Amino acid sequence: MILTCPSCETQYFADDSTIGESGRTVKCATCGHSWFVRPEGVAGHEHAAAPAAHEVYRERVREQRRRKSRFAAMVSWIVTAALFFTLGLAAIIFRNDVVKFWPESATAYKRIGFSVNRFGLEFENIERSRTFNDTIPVVTVSGRAVNVARSTVDTPAVRVSLMDERGKEVALKFGSITPAELEAGETGTFRIVLEQAPMESFEIELSFIDKADVPPAPEPETGPAAETDTIGPDLAGPDTESPVE
Repeated sequence: MILTCPSCETQYFADDSTIGESGRTVKCATCGHSWFVRPEGVAGHEHAAAPAAHEVYRERVREQRRRKSRFAAMVSWIVTAALFFTLGLAAIIFRNDVVKFWPESATAYKRIGFSVNRFGLEFENIERSRTFNDTIPVVTVSGRAVNVARSTVDTPAVRVSLMDERGKEVALKFGSITPAELEAGETGTFRIVLEQAPMESFEIELSFIDKADVPPAPEPETGPAAETDTIGPDLAGPDTESPVE
């Protein structure tokens, strides 16, 4: 005979002799559900032997355990999904703070289409001018840095690059923002002068950089110390005596 589980509808083939004339309780190997099977050709509960009371009680206990287990698993999945959703949402909302403490994550954010600003600042009102100091070309870059973060930030350094028409960097200068600390919404200013700027400079690029990453300024070159002639006592010429009165 063919047995069909009333819970998951999995079908099994069973020999009639295993069921017996009075029927028996069987258990589904797939879902664990138990039910009473009557032999073929016997219809109605009045012709089938009723299951024993202890079997009925054990079946009820097993069913309660299965329900509790399914409920606990469902709650666990819901809590886990909610936790991951909350963490993902927080990672997106506070991505600038995440990148501030973990700079390597900026690449991952950009790959999934989110812009990041780990310094919490944006450039504003940038002005550029080229002048000459006698015959020396000078490029001056000035502007403002606005704190767009929700908290106070320590201002970083500003990196100014002069690029030629092929995009190659031909000059570089670092500068600072005043003041050194900005409250949320406040604005700082900067002014950076690049002397002896190459005439082939075509474009200016601005970026923020950690002050710790700014290379030290090269020390000014000094020539050999100038030699000075000194006159010692033995080189002062013949001694002359004052006239004695």
